[in-house]
Order: sequence, then C-alpha cells, then structure tokens
Amino acid sequence: MTTAETYHVSVLLKESVDGLDIQPGGVYVDVTFGGGGHSREILRRLGPEGRLFGFDQDADAERNIVSDGRFTFVRSNFRYLKQWMRYYGVDQIDGLLADLGVSSHHFDDATRGFSFRFDSPLDMRMNKRAQLTAADVVNNYSEEQLADLLYLYGELKQSRRIAATLVKAREQQPLLTTGQLLQATEHLFMREREKKEVTKLFQALRIEVNREMEALRDMLTGACQLLRPGGRLSVITYHSLEDRIVKNMMRAGNVDGHVEQDFYGRVQSPLRLLSNKVITPGAAEVEANPRSRSAKLRIAEKS
Repeated sequence: MTTAETYHVSVLLKESVDGLDIQPGGVYVDVTFGGGGHSREILRRLGPEGRLFGFDQDADAERNIVSDGRFTFVRSNFRYLKQWMRYYGVDQIDGLLADLGVSSHHFDDATRGFSFRFDSPLDMRMNKRAQLTAADVVNNYSEEQLADLLYLYGELKQSRRIAATLVKAREQQPLLTTGQLLQATEHLFMREREKKEVTKLFQALRIEVNREMEALRDMLTGACQLLRPGGRLSVITYHSLEDRIVKNMMRAGNVDGHVEQDFYGRVQSPLRLLSNKVITPGAAEVEANPRSRSAKLRIAEKS
C-alpha cells in the first residue's frame, strides 16, 4: 500500500468522480486533497488541456502531491476557494469534489488528538499553524460556551451537565490530554452508549477548533458562484450537521435552505439535485473501510 493510500482511503471513489461528469479539457477542484485518491482519479479522466486544483490545509498532505503538470496544490482552508481561484485567474470551474470530515491519517496519528484511542495532547487542529486548540476550548471557554457548542456540534442532550463537569475538573488541573478529558467525563456516559457519546464530544470540539461549519458554508457559496452552467458539485458527508448544509445548498442554492419561488411556485435555485436519493457505499466498501459506513454522497448540477 502506498503512502497516499495509508494516509487516507478514498470513500465512494468511483461514484463521486463519476458524478463530476469529467470533461477532458475542464477545470476541476478537489477541496479535500488528503491522500490524493480522488485527485488521481480525476486526473486519470482529464485530457492534456484539463486542470485540477487540490486544496488541503494540513502540511502532512503535501507528501502526497501529484507530480502532474495539470495539477496545482493549494495549501489553504477550502473556505478561501473563491479567493484562490481568482489568484490563479480562474473565473469558472466545471466541477468540485469534497470528501468532508476527518481523514484516516488524522484519526490514526497518535500525536494530533483527534481520536480517543490514544492518550495524546488535546490538539485537533487540521492546520497545525492555527492558534486555537481543543485544550484552549476546554480550558478557556465559559461553561455556557461549552454547553452551546456541545449541543450544537455534538448534538449531546446532556451538554450542560458535561460543560459543568469540564469546568469543575479544570479547576483542579488543566485538561491538556485526551486521557484527562476522558477521565473527567467517563462517569457521565452509560456504558452501552459510551463510545457513541464520546465520539460526539470529540466531534464537537474538533468542529469548533477548525471552524468547520463556517468553512463549509463559505466553500459551498463560493463553489456555487464559480460553477459554470452544467458544472457539477459532488460532496460526501459523514454527519447530519454538514449533510444538512450541503442539502440546503443543493436544493435551495443557499446554505440556510431558504427557498425562493417564482410567480408560479417553481423553486428558483442555481443548482439542481441530480437525485433526491443519496448514494451510500456498498457492503464490500464498508467491510473494507468501516469509516465509509456513515458516508452520503450528493451530486448537483449548475442550472
């Protein structure tokens, strides 16, 4: 297995790239480059005049850069998609692919703090140059702020109780590692639901640290503006928060889901969902890559 493959196993690879309906001379963007699996498949289908831009804010992803004259790597958060395309003189694109969430590499790196499988620093930054860490959130946010983000981003029903517990625990000593976080909160979770609840806790902190929801909204808005008529948006989501935003954009043309209608009641949206039914991985892919179990692929076309 290559370095790129061990970094991240691409989910719904064929289905997501098929959804782009690659034109040989087109301009495409992979806003979640990671291990480069999706990018390599796009390049395989592009002609000599085609162009592909790959975005990733994590310096580790640069190890997987594709050596191809048609490819440009952009080390940046994808929320700045529109600004970078302007920088490269690109006014319109033919398609954009996003595989949202966290890469296998982040979960498997014991030093990054994304997984509760390891006792590691409470970091969770996808961009290691960023200032805010999960330790900063846990130790410096007010009890109310913690409760709000745990409810909004982790959908944890006992968010207020967890927030109060964290505040009490940090008064004894700063919570600086994943192990300390787990020790402080383990009594709150029922044994049979513990793993699921802890996953939600880590998800909420990660989303806050990386400003994931704001970045997703900015990227989708920019993508909608950049897509040329007939251009495709192919997006893989893993949890309800991001899926809701993507579905809103594809159905209504905005991240809030506000539907505008004409005089005759017809929905006025710059995008058209190619199918109301989401595409999910088959049994063989789920068995080979359990991470893909929660994946949902949605594809839309610019009107």
